[in-house]
Amino acid sequence: MTEFWLISAPGDKTCQQTWDKMTIATTRPNNLSTSNYKFSIPDLKVGTLDVLVGLSDDLAKLDSFVESVVKKVAQYMADVLEDSRDKVQENLLANGVDLITYITRFQWDMAKYPIKQSLKNISEIVSKQVTQIDNDLKARASAYNNLKGNLQNLERKNAGSLLTRSLADIVKKEDFVLDSEYLITLLVVVPKVSYADWSKMYETLAEMVPLFLCAACCLKTATVGSRVIFSCRSEFIVRDFQYNEEEMKADKEEMNRLSTDKKKQFGPLVRWLKVNFSEAFIAWIHIKALRVFVESVLRYGLPVNFQAMLLQPNKKNMKKLREVLYDLYKHLDSSAAIIDASMDIPGLNLSQQEYYPYVYYKIDCNLLDFK
Repeated sequence: MTEFWLISAPGDKTCQQTWDKMTIATTRPNNLSTSNYKFSIPDLKVGTLDVLVGLSDDLAKLDSFVESVVKKVAQYMADVLEDSRDKVQENLLANGVDLITYITRFQWDMAKYPIKQSLKNISEIVSKQVTQIDNDLKARASAYNNLKGNLQNLERKNAGSLLTRSLADIVKKEDFVLDSEYLITLLVVVPKVSYADWSKMYETLAEMVPLFLCAACCLKTATVGSRVIFSCRSEFIVRDFQYNEEEMKADKEEMNRLSTDKKKQFGPLVRWLKVNFSEAFIAWIHIKALRVFVESVLRYGLPVNFQAMLLQPNKKNMKKLREVLYDLYKHLDSSAAIIDASMDIPGLNLSQQEYYPYVYYKIDCNLLDFK
């Protein structure tokens, strides 16, 4: 996927001049930015300075939280699709379009986030909405994972080595002597290296009873007198198995039930994930817009006059792009000429968010962690 830089700079005589200057510096001579886009932010209610300062910190925390929920929903989509992981990206849409299209053509959703509301109220709407998605995801994931885990446990019992796997789907009722006081049927696992020994020895294992064998891979049945069981055990690998038709039927019915339930839940769960991924991603980009607005007002002052811009940096030239932007906007903050955010100065904490003389937030669309 793609990384974008969402920046803002104060309007010169007009915001269009700010846009033109940035575009000329980053695209035409050097292709530092693959594409640039104007990022549309409506006229939001400014509020007081105190509210803006407090909201700046709150939005930073909310940004991290919403991003984490977006990634959790995307990752769980990949987990649920299992063998169809190559189809995950086509299911990760925002408002019915791919993520890059949504970001580069961003329009504020007036219905979900009314701009007549205060900035704080809008942030609370987002917080409540995404918290609900997070809680619902936990509940749905827990239920589906339990179902999936129970089914996998039963499937594991019917797979693997004959030393450990269930034998219920291999043997039949007629393979056993049942309800006998003197005879018992053993299920014996004979390693390949012992085939010859078994063939030589089984006829003398129990001379006092007739013996029959039924080969199923390397599984043999041996019907012997109950008093020679231990002699048989000492020579070969005997599975501890008792034929119980009711238990075997119940296990099969349970596996069929779990498999059916999983199929029934799969479709609705994927639909829920698609819808709520879209909702969470849309909320996330609106939080980015709120942060740009709040930070731009705090830095550039009133009246509100700034141009928000979306850059898609060329991966090979990110460092050079950063230098060009610095030269373009270093006049906005005298301290930026003294403090370089890339410098490691003991005792100086510039916070986790990198600091530049212009407003900057990264939007990373690499949401999946395929191992």
